[in-house]
Amino acid sequence: MHVLGICDRGADRDAVERVCDRLVDRLEREGRVGVVRYDATIADGTAVHDSTTVGGDVSYELGADGDWAASGTGLGVGDALDRLASDCAYAVVVGVEDLRHPTVVVGTDDADEEGVIAAVEQSDDLNPDAVAAELESREPHETLHSLVDRVKRSPKADQAGAIATFTGRVRAKDDTDDARTQYLEFEKYEGVADERMAALETDLEARDGVLEVELYHRTGVVEDGEDIVFVVVLAGHREEAFRTVEDGINRLKDEVPLFKKEVTVEDEFWVHERS
Repeated sequence: MHVLGICDRGADRDAVERVCDRLVDRLEREGRVGVVRYDATIADGTAVHDSTTVGGDVSYELGADGDWAASGTGLGVGDALDRLASDCAYAVVVGVEDLRHPTVVVGTDDADEEGVIAAVEQSDDLNPDAVAAELESREPHETLHSLVDRVKRSPKADQAGAIATFTGRVRAKDDTDDARTQYLEFEKYEGVADERMAALETDLEARDGVLEVELYHRTGVVEDGEDIVFVVVLAGHREEAFRTVEDGINRLKDEVPLFKKEVTVEDEFWVHERS
């Protein structure tokens, strides 16, 4: 699921909503769209930045027709995105500053902010096709649950008796006396990393008894305790499922060009430079 933020730079609410409507209409040509709205004016003081925001009032709905919705004070925006990831091709998040995902700002034509892919004074200035194309080139938002749901929808699922998974996460410490890791930052070798990942999935799926393989590795900043990487294998039996999960994560680490910076409370360094 691709996530797009919309936030205002002095625009009125109607202008933001018109931009939202135009973008949702465009994205719905490609797949189902979830809309997440966050109202920071009633935040309870516990809010933090980007997609982990809590506090305030958060509502989310599936589809432009609003056929399903939920809301509640303290509901996390990140939780809403995670729930939408299994059912939607896109999510549009309205009202969250510094979102980790690509963002359209309304009320200015200044697109120099990091993460901003379009800036418009009003809805008539918007080019929805250009925004959709740029969004497709960015990293999607995935969860373990969304990947498991994807392999369950495989045409080969009737032959499957096992789904095995691996989740890698940011470890705060190797030993109790170590300086605590605050976050890891991952960069990928553009183009090459995606090609290697796809080739690895194809190679693993060619094994006897293996039906579908999904590999996903986040890039950018991943904070202490957050998930980094997922391997999901749909197979006929548990033996080939377990073997392929283990081989999948080992080969991903060895074959896919991803570069890791570690930031602790005392230091920061690129891991490959200390290897």
